[in-house]
Amino acid sequence: MGLDFSVVPKFFDILLLGAFWTIAITVSSAILSFFGGIVFAVITLYAPWFIRLPFRAFEWLFMGTPLLLQLFLIYFGLVQIGIDLPAFVAGVIGLGLHFAVYNSELIQTAIIAVDRGQMEAARTLGLSRGQALRKVVIPQAVRDVIPPIGNNMIALLKDSALVSVIGVSELTLSAQRAIGRTYRPFEFYIVVAAFYYVINLGMEAVLRRIERRSQLSR
Repeated sequence: MGLDFSVVPKFFDILLLGAFWTIAITVSSAILSFFGGIVFAVITLYAPWFIRLPFRAFEWLFMGTPLLLQLFLIYFGLVQIGIDLPAFVAGVIGLGLHFAVYNSELIQTAIIAVDRGQMEAARTLGLSRGQALRKVVIPQAVRDVIPPIGNNMIALLKDSALVSVIGVSELTLSAQRAIGRTYRPFEFYIVVAAFYYVINLGMEAVLRRIERRSQLSR
């Protein structure tokens, strides 16, 4: 009885591989959620109603249902209509779209807050509406929402553990496999918690640097 961390080094390579996949799925999903959030925000604010309404229904679906259910629908449900996605791809799509919806809400608010004179000035200079959005309005809006989007990215890292249920060998599933061979759950979960903490610190450092650079570019 008692703690025995001596079993952990034997499975450290498995945990490191799990950490790699955790970082990979987090970064990939974060990129998808960021650019997806911009696209959703622009469609919601500027697209014709017959395009906007389906996207609003899509956003409602992703905001009103659990992430775990969304992962099941993407990975297990799409197979029934002939779309067989690898577990990693399904996890990235599920996490990315889930957080893209929340990022979209933030970006919409920021776009609305941009002075309308910015758009009018850009159009006066000969830019089309799309060019004015892409080159003038959206960059200003994104700078204003970097801190809250950063918070969403930290939440995404923590929720990435859910992709273990569809078979992605990230940190949590790697720990569970080691536990199945050693029957030492507490030791491995403590080590995995430390892994997540270190990755979290790294993400926070990157996000702070991005935020500082965006403030300097104003």
